[in-house]
Amino acid sequence: MKTCISAALLCAAVICTGAASADEPVLPDAKPVPAVQIVPLPYDQVSFEHLGQQRTRYHFGPALCRPFLYPLAGPAGRSLTRMGHPHDPNGHSHHNSVWISHHDVDGVDFWSDQGGKIVQQRVEQFSDGPESAWMLVVNAWQDPQGKTRMLERRRIEVKPLAGDDFLAYLDLQLETPAGEPVTFGQTPFGLIGVRMAKTIGVHDGGGRILNSENQRNEEQVFRKPARWVDYSGPVTEELRGGITLMDHPHNPGHPAPFHVRNDGWMGACLTLDGPMAVEPGKPVRLRYGLWTHGDVPDLPQCEEQWQAFSALPLPAMEKQTP
Repeated sequence: MKTCISAALLCAAVICTGAASADEPVLPDAKPVPAVQIVPLPYDQVSFEHLGQQRTRYHFGPALCRPFLYPLAGPAGRSLTRMGHPHDPNGHSHHNSVWISHHDVDGVDFWSDQGGKIVQQRVEQFSDGPESAWMLVVNAWQDPQGKTRMLERRRIEVKPLAGDDFLAYLDLQLETPAGEPVTFGQTPFGLIGVRMAKTIGVHDGGGRILNSENQRNEEQVFRKPARWVDYSGPVTEELRGGITLMDHPHNPGHPAPFHVRNDGWMGACLTLDGPMAVEPGKPVRLRYGLWTHGDVPDLPQCEEQWQAFSALPLPAMEKQTP
């Protein structure tokens, strides 16, 4: 009897206070959950996710020679990039999916794994959102003796598109340390590289390279200037996919010469035709875009993506107030 009375009193209290009314939200101050989120992970990694599904992951651990993006998810969740050359994993260990580096910075080799290192100093900001998410970091380009040869601010933004497609924007601001000028030497290696999955390569998978001048494969595209280069090929037996690497018109030397290989890699060259100096107090801004897509796009489709990319204003490279 006492149990029944207690239950009745509890029900009456609830009715009087309205604490469990079905007409009122449980969380009246709930805010919208961002569709695109940055999820920090153990071991110095960050996942870019859309509705809980990873699109790419940023790796920046202190043991690495340089930060990089891997994987870049394509059709069926397969990565469109890989780590290292499929036939020379030791000699091309520096091919880290999507990476930023350069063969000659004041004579120091940051391209290979036997030279300088690009070391992340700090994360300045993470930002989630309904349409995209981005992060801002500061890196130090250090020679084998640990001296900082260059400072770099890097902003990475991921914007999902229809289906599994997405855009990744890489913004860079290169600055001189301690008022000393920095010279990027003449070389085809740098500033951005993309190592495609083995099945997408022209040699290994029967893929295709196409640039903005309607030139195809290494024989025609190798070190030729272009607004963009697309590398597409088989992902599964039924599915196709690829990545369009886009050079922004603001970049020095645009349109960039592209160093491509039928064995599965492409990169936009910053100093193929001659050295470039970064003067104290005059940072150099660069912007690259990656359209990660299913199927094998034709020239008008790639050009449409580049036109939209080139029309975007350059984002701020400082921490933003929420």
